[in-house]
Amino acid sequence: MQTNRFIHWCHRYCKWPFFAVVGVIVFLTFFNDNSMMKYYEYNTEIERLEIEIEHHRDTFLYYQSLNRRLATDPATLEKIVREQYHMQRTNEDVYVFEK
Repeated sequence: MQTNRFIHWCHRYCKWPFFAVVGVIVFLTFFNDNSMMKYYEYNTEIERLEIEIEHHRDTFLYYQSLNRRLATDPATLEKIVREQYHMQRTNEDVYVFEK
């Protein structure tokens, strides 16, 4: 009895315009350039890029503060030059210990 009602419903409403509308909706949802799958891919890419931007912003702020300290504080400049570039004053011996 229930299957008979379903068959009657299908014969009444499932004509070619119904299938055309369903086909267009499926195409627009899954296979179009603006589909849900592309939307998800674009959102994940945006999130990844936002994390990368935040990382680079932190790095930029660190080097900006380091640059400011190097321009104003001679002790910081001397420390970095001695540690990273192994420079020395005249009549001074420098010993470098590697870990």
